[in-house]
Amino acid sequence: MNEASPVVDKNVRDAIAHWAPRLIANGIDYNDFQATTARITRWRDWSAEWSRTAEKHEQLAREAEARGSLPSAAEALVRAAICHHFGKFVFFDDMEQYARANAATAANYRKALAGLSPPAEAVGIPYQGTLLPGYLRRPDGVVRPPVALIICGLDSVKEEMNSFEPLFHARGMATLTFDGPGQGESETLPIEPAFEKVVGAVIDFLEARDDVDGRRVGTIGISLGGYYAARAAAYEKRLICGAASGGPYDFGEEFRTMPLISRQAFTLRSHSPDEETAAARAAELTLREAARAIDMPFMVIFGEKDRLIPKEQAERLFAEIPHPGKELRMFPEGNHVCNNMPFAWRPLVADWIGAHLKA
Repeated sequence: MNEASPVVDKNVRDAIAHWAPRLIANGIDYNDFQATTARITRWRDWSAEWSRTAEKHEQLAREAEARGSLPSAAEALVRAAICHHFGKFVFFDDMEQYARANAATAANYRKALAGLSPPAEAVGIPYQGTLLPGYLRRPDGVVRPPVALIICGLDSVKEEMNSFEPLFHARGMATLTFDGPGQGESETLPIEPAFEKVVGAVIDFLEARDDVDGRRVGTIGISLGGYYAARAAAYEKRLICGAASGGPYDFGEEFRTMPLISRQAFTLRSHSPDEETAAARAAELTLREAARAIDMPFMVIFGEKDRLIPKEQAERLFAEIPHPGKELRMFPEGNHVCNNMPFAWRPLVADWIGAHLKA
């Protein structure tokens, strides 16, 4: 007679159901995913078990360093960083664990920078009296390449974009991925609805450099970052083009029906004292005026099976953009951000941005 299967609590089931494709698409090894989630039956153990998996890769990195293999060490460090990140990305039950995992995400990735291909440079972008941390990566053999600016979402961070960035490098573009207000190492700043302020600061930073072309910058935003990208495209006219994958048109309209962990994430990262305040702040994230001001090529990417944001929000954004160079790619089988089919939309958007930047 088989032993009864362990009872898994609802938050664990929901996290696996909602986020499994995203974890795999963004660098979690499938075997690690299977082994780690098999150990977790209680939500309170989620972060600790992912950090336990991360420690395995930290040990592999030390072994690679000992034998003098910089590439192997970098690969292991990136895996460790991604494990730490997905341990804490929507985990708020123990904020000490959260803070440790957040710090370990950035620390491991920074150790890997020189071993990446192409290497990454840790940069600080001046913004409102502080520095937004980011990673600038430039393709080999390209003089002053244009820049694809990758904007993260509500619970993603710059380190999570490691598997996405190489598509742009292969097409002759540099990438700049950063933690904006409310993200990763910049969570000391609250979420900023007027994200054109942030992108403006980033473009100022790029224009001051001589190793990239700060006059040829396009952006792609992921999830809530899709709202940020659209908002920036409306009001930061130095951008050449923009794109949004899985982004909301009006975040406030969907806030109260989102999963609890997503509402908790927004409450924390908007520096709201309670969910009622968070709901009011979520209502500030709307494109009702901004969409009509997007006067540049803009691509909207969306999955019809998105369970967080309804497809009608993407259709509304697309309908209100006046520029003739707009494009809507709706994937019938796609989930949120089409994380279950990155092979379909990621090369598409890299080609599209590269064409507009003439990479």
